[in-house]
Amino acid sequence: MKTTFGALLKEIRRSKNISQRDLASTVGCDFTYISKIENDRLPPPAADTIQKICDALDTPCEILLANSGKVSNEVKDMVTNPEAIKFLQEVHQMNLSDVEWRALHNQLKSLR
Repeated sequence: MKTTFGALLKEIRRSKNISQRDLASTVGCDFTYISKIENDRLPPPAADTIQKICDALDTPCEILLANSGKVSNEVKDMVTNPEAIKFLQEVHQMNLSDVEWRALHNQLKSLR
């Protein structure tokens, strides 16, 4: 069973010993907003807010973005080439494991 965005956020925040109030203050929102997200009473925030949360928690944004099903605006801007979109769609259909993704990444790096 997949961990919810809220549960994952709570786990990361607690592992960093950061309170909801401190996280909210750093991100620029009310602590009740963080509480509602962590308790799954609100859906995951927008990608730019997730990025701010990750920055505040000193956590790679890919973890929370992937869990939320969202991508950063930076990634959206990168994927404008039709061949890149086709590639991503085909790779997605392959349902690669994490190990296979790393192997693919290494193979792509070896092309240059």
